[in-house]
Amino acid sequence: MSSPVTATSTPSVIRRTLVVSAVVSAVGLVLSSSLFPHASQAQQPAAAVMAPASPPAANSAAPVLVKGLPDFTELVEKVGPSVVSIRTTQRVAEEGGDGDEADAQMREFFKRFFGVPMPDQRRGTPGVPNTPNTPKRGGEQGEERPRGVGSGFILSPDGYVMTNAHVVEGADEVYVNLTDKREFKAKVVGADKRTDVAVLKIDAKQLPAVAVGEVSRVKVGEWVMAIGTPFGLENTVTAGIVSAKARDTGEEIRFIQTDVAVNPGNSGGPLINMRGEVVGINSQILSRSGGFMGISLSIPIDDAMKVADQLRSGGKVVRGRIGVSIAPVSKDVAEAIGLGKAQGALVQAVEPGTPADKAGVEAGDIITKFNGQTIDKAPDLPRLVAATKPGTKSTLQVFRRGAYKELTVTVAEMDTPKAKLGSGKEDAAQPMASAAALGLNVIDLTADQKRELRQTGGVLVNEAQGPAARAGLRAGDIILSVANVQIGSAKEFEAVLAKLEKGRAVNVLVRRGEWAQYAVIRPGK
Repeated sequence: MSSPVTATSTPSVIRRTLVVSAVVSAVGLVLSSSLFPHASQAQQPAAAVMAPASPPAANSAAPVLVKGLPDFTELVEKVGPSVVSIRTTQRVAEEGGDGDEADAQMREFFKRFFGVPMPDQRRGTPGVPNTPNTPKRGGEQGEERPRGVGSGFILSPDGYVMTNAHVVEGADEVYVNLTDKREFKAKVVGADKRTDVAVLKIDAKQLPAVAVGEVSRVKVGEWVMAIGTPFGLENTVTAGIVSAKARDTGEEIRFIQTDVAVNPGNSGGPLINMRGEVVGINSQILSRSGGFMGISLSIPIDDAMKVADQLRSGGKVVRGRIGVSIAPVSKDVAEAIGLGKAQGALVQAVEPGTPADKAGVEAGDIITKFNGQTIDKAPDLPRLVAATKPGTKSTLQVFRRGAYKELTVTVAEMDTPKAKLGSGKEDAAQPMASAAALGLNVIDLTADQKRELRQTGGVLVNEAQGPAARAGLRAGDIILSVANVQIGSAKEFEAVLAKLEKGRAVNVLVRRGEWAQYAVIRPGK
């Protein structure tokens, strides 16, 4: 059963939720008396002190490594004034009355939780919320209504504030409230949805800024503290420990996982270590209920500061891209193609005219290194590429048909328009050969099909039954290689199969529409 990852800002009516697929096991919490040792060593009888020294018994108790619990009072006094509460408003047409606000909140709920817009029957425009870019009837500005509440912290004494991008997304006005009860209207300097980081600016001086810590020094098990505005309750302090580092949820950044109580409204607030330094931004919770269930995710502050620096200097984040669509490499595929270990990023498609295309990357390649850095999991590649300055010449190590190959690619900017891949047609070719043992009947691609698909070879699956069907192949697929050998025609396909050991599993690289993927066909199964 998948569990939603909930974005932790609080709207005025319905909590904003952000769904990410995850799996959570229920864990019982057991309070052990060993956490609270009884008598100290100083309370032993005097005779025991005067006794002659003797070797420790083999079964003697290990020394207590953790004594007492931390006191967070000094941290709160030090960091508390740097934490702010953020409220956002939205202008709605007055003619709709209270129903407009409820509709807007419901549309936001559908968008964040289900990932689809809810039809707006009242205005007649499906799924379009009332934003500054949405004209009001008769040119009216509309009434300003509360929209949501979040948290943030002061980056610099001259009024720069950091928070989550989803806290300010879609807001007409943003207000920052300090602990001394002052309120300022804020300007959104920039917001980056991919990392969920936003920078605000308020007109104030000599503000108490936070101290920024080093994520590399964070250790699993160390105490951390959060300050924020859960459910609108300003300056709420919660504490816990770091549960894991570099938690991968498939997003561009890897999170710090903690068991600090974080709830809707904590979004954008700081995660603070015992030295009073900010090490993360509280962003999401893994939850079945929409409330805190013991797993909180924070954006590492080093990643957030890199984004913030770009937002402050240019208002946007510049990222690199090479133009490939990728997928994970499974254990079965790694063994079948001779890679051995399930690592790297499988190239499913290469966009025409992109750096990867010009560098000679092909669908079916396994990218194992980028600029010398090993790609352990598929998400590692886009992170490394995105962090590379556009225009940089970089090296790719790819595993192709049983051998490694080095390629040079010039990284482009992510905003480069994407070209559309050809989808292929299944027409006028005549059957030329078959591979009955695999349950396949394949035919050559026509010249028009090759031109449209931008393929120089490959064969079209005319029919897939038995082992091939069980491996997931179907009519219309294009087989690009078999047993790590590139195929140019149905005749070549038959020739390669004839040399293989009968009854042995064979890997095939299959293109379907815009994507390429490996499949392992097991004859006789």
